[in-house]
Amino acid sequence: MEEPFPMKNAPSPLRMAALLTLATLIAGCATAPPAPEAAPTPTTPPVIAPAPVALPAPPPPAPVVDETATPPPEVGPRARLDPQDDALRGDLWLRVRSGFAMPELDNELVRKWEQYYAQRPDYVQRMTARGARYLFHIVEEIDRRGMPADLALLPFIESAFNPEAMSVARAAGMWQFMPGTGRDYELKQNLFRDDRRDILASTRAALDYLQRLYTQFNDWHLALAAYNWGQGNVQKALTRNARAGEATDYASLRMPDETRNYVPKLQAIKNIVARPEAFGLVLPPLENHPYFVGVAVERDIDVALVARLAGLTLEQFQQLNPQLNKPVVLAAATPQILLPYDNANLFITALADYRGRLASWTAWVAPRTVKPQEAARHVGMTEDELREVNRIPARMLVKAGSTLLVPRSAQHENDVSTRVADGAQIALAPDVPPLRRLQVKVGKRPESVASLARRHGMTAAQLAAANGVAASASFRPGQLVTVLVPNRPVLAASKAAAPAKATTQVAAKAPARKTAAARPAARSKGAAGPRAAAARPAKGAVKSAARGGVSASRGRG
Repeated sequence: MEEPFPMKNAPSPLRMAALLTLATLIAGCATAPPAPEAAPTPTTPPVIAPAPVALPAPPPPAPVVDETATPPPEVGPRARLDPQDDALRGDLWLRVRSGFAMPELDNELVRKWEQYYAQRPDYVQRMTARGARYLFHIVEEIDRRGMPADLALLPFIESAFNPEAMSVARAAGMWQFMPGTGRDYELKQNLFRDDRRDILASTRAALDYLQRLYTQFNDWHLALAAYNWGQGNVQKALTRNARAGEATDYASLRMPDETRNYVPKLQAIKNIVARPEAFGLVLPPLENHPYFVGVAVERDIDVALVARLAGLTLEQFQQLNPQLNKPVVLAAATPQILLPYDNANLFITALADYRGRLASWTAWVAPRTVKPQEAARHVGMTEDELREVNRIPARMLVKAGSTLLVPRSAQHENDVSTRVADGAQIALAPDVPPLRRLQVKVGKRPESVASLARRHGMTAAQLAAANGVAASASFRPGQLVTVLVPNRPVLAASKAAAPAKATTQVAAKAPARKTAAARPAARSKGAAGPRAAAARPAKGAVKSAARGGVSASRGRG
């Protein structure tokens, strides 16, 4: 059998190729934070995949600037940093402060939020401890694009630097992307992963979006307002003020309270980072070098195995790979995983010596609509296990084409294909009986079982059995009779229950279960925030004018 990964004695060219791959993936953030705070453990932990060579030596702490590379689009003024400055090389906070370039905002709302954070030192400590894992990577990306370093602090107010944050309006991740906006910026969301939570992908998408907004408004405060509220709403507010002859700066616009407080919150965090001692706060020291490194995924592999070989807990693994939804990493969908540098070396060395099975899970695509019990029997699981790992509620069917996570059998050791891994979705339908019961009242004359059954599309035997009478019997005037009718959506069922003749009147209805078709369509966060619906722009395009921001109406504390 072919070895799943090259071993230590792999040919030199392969080892060199892997080294080069890993070298290009190095990214991350500063000094390891204190012991991680408890985070909710997902029902099905994420998964990772390894690379079979030793990691390259750590990169030098000084950021390397490629002066020959094509510069990114101009997005506003910023301080030019000196990569040879020893202080900047050793202190990430100093590097962030030196890159502040946005206009200052100074008003009562800024004072309010300064006081809010200053009175909550434990909260600030938790935020900065989480941010320590990711901040270096964000600052590197911002510096590479020539954007103001102020933006590196935006996750403090978006998610408190929690990459697993999920708002009541379904905004997810460190940068709080709505589902629709995430898809616009190529953040995949399927059964196996949600790139809105991916550290690298979500940072890339957020900075892409902010650059577009700055290009549109030529003002960072307005760009930030649009990130929160939607550029269509900001443009309407600007137009309204301009027509009324009023000022069109951020502070002069009429906007929701959340957006009105958005930039003041960021300014307050910025002031605290600039002068923590002035607010009685102490920021943890952060060194200006990567916290994590990217490791290429070559084969499907269980998350638990990756964590064990890397010397990490599942929680520690998920802190760097929160995009994974299932307990297996699929190589076709996850090109790399992130690990702390020392743990990455440990993982690669241990993987080279590992001879056991890499993945115990795989994907199964339902060929037709089936009951979970039938699907479980087909793939060798109990119904309860299948429901739990795939989060299938009671009384639901698995529709044809749905992808389920199932145990990998000895006869099916192949890795999941790119087509299945990238398009994996699960669609469910209510498992309702084909008929439902209604009660009707017989008219002023007696009526035979056969006559009433014909009027309601039943056989005499069916109607007799439903009412516990003989097929040759008759019903007396005014008697309530149980009939069986097709189980249709509520509106159609109401029409079907109407009397065919005046002699039979509907007396009472059994409550009908709502089918998927009868439920109101769920709003997509990113189609206009949670407040309104609008057409989604073409892939990669800026959101339409009526569309809400990435994170409007988040409900965070």
